[in-house]
Amino acid sequence: IGFDINQKRVQSLNNNYDDTGEQNLAELNLENIIFTCNEEDIINAEVFIVSVPTPVKKANIPDLSLLENASYIVGNALRNREKYSGKNTLSSPVIIFESTVYPGATEEICVPIIEYNSNLKSNSDFGFFYGYSPERINPGDQDHQLTKIKKIVSGSNNNITIWLEEFYGSFIEAGIHKTSSIKVAEAAKVIENTQRDLNIALVNELAVICDLLKIDTSEVIDAASTKWNFHDFRPGLVGGHCIGIDPYYLTHKAEQLGYCPEVVLAGRRINDNMNKWVGQKLILELSKRNLLSQKSEILILGLTYKANCPDLRNSQVANLVNFLNLHNINTCVVDPVADIKSAKNIYSINLKQKIPKDKKFACVLLAVFHSQFSPMNSIYLKNLIIDNGFFFDLCNSIPLELNPIRI
Repeated sequence: IGFDINQKRVQSLNNNYDDTGEQNLAELNLENIIFTCNEEDIINAEVFIVSVPTPVKKANIPDLSLLENASYIVGNALRNREKYSGKNTLSSPVIIFESTVYPGATEEICVPIIEYNSNLKSNSDFGFFYGYSPERINPGDQDHQLTKIKKIVSGSNNNITIWLEEFYGSFIEAGIHKTSSIKVAEAAKVIENTQRDLNIALVNELAVICDLLKIDTSEVIDAASTKWNFHDFRPGLVGGHCIGIDPYYLTHKAEQLGYCPEVVLAGRRINDNMNKWVGQKLILELSKRNLLSQKSEILILGLTYKANCPDLRNSQVANLVNFLNLHNINTCVVDPVADIKSAKNIYSINLKQKIPKDKKFACVLLAVFHSQFSPMNSIYLKNLIIDNGFFFDLCNSIPLELNPIRI
């Protein structure tokens, strides 16, 4: 049973359409799957897997409202199971949380809500058991699907941990990793993306320094990568619902415990400011070429937070577009996989899904390298810019013969 409070999402799935582009529903045996918004459809479930978004609020404080609401719904289902079924058919259901949270949130926030709303005791044969197994999907990556990513599991007691190992092990091909406590599993998930965020922050700061030195960042990284233990990270705009969000869950908990995590927050500041740095560099180049006074238009390719993924959440490209617009730079944003209505509603950006024909731009900025942009060769790209125009490449994918500005 796939349950969601978003009726539009459920309706799309019932029409065999997955708007995330992750799953070909035609390949599934839909006769055995129910997509629903009706809470009555889940009251007899024996296992609940809760995987809802955990964003942050404006002050970068964790927003657990969706997780709290999901816990309320699960508790409501447990309370009503006997009422609707006429008998207690589920003596010990298992609730598994997969959402990214700060260490301790499952047991401090979610479990008490379920206990209160269900009037059942956790970790009891006459109540319910619970566990944590963070989702580790990489959207847009067809090589690392659910079954091919090792699963971390931890239960409310040792028997539940073993049960989770067997449950996920029945379909996860990559294997299972058990942890000694739910807090350890929660912390493991948070630092996965925190580590990546910091690595990108390092090379983003390197890009700023290399720009001042007037040397190419990618060439520097290519040279450094010849050493066996160098990790090849590339600079860029860090957005999305994981890398740009998860570190704040870790820092929030650390600050609650009286510790100020300096390195993690410094990395966040660097990555959050990269869109402004790119925008300032682009405006400076326009000024050098006397293109500001002409009210020239910039073509920006890609708006989503990563390649081949329609997700617009926390798009740093959108922040770049709005930064340019605030400085009276006209932009034309093209993204073949993003939703036009969502771009308008979330960011007030009039998105196009195709590059306008017979139109030339002062600059072509490649922000997200979707596979649909791959066929664009040097001849095609040259025809997109005016005589004094230039290319700005955030993805290292524009041919070097076009002399693109890179970070």
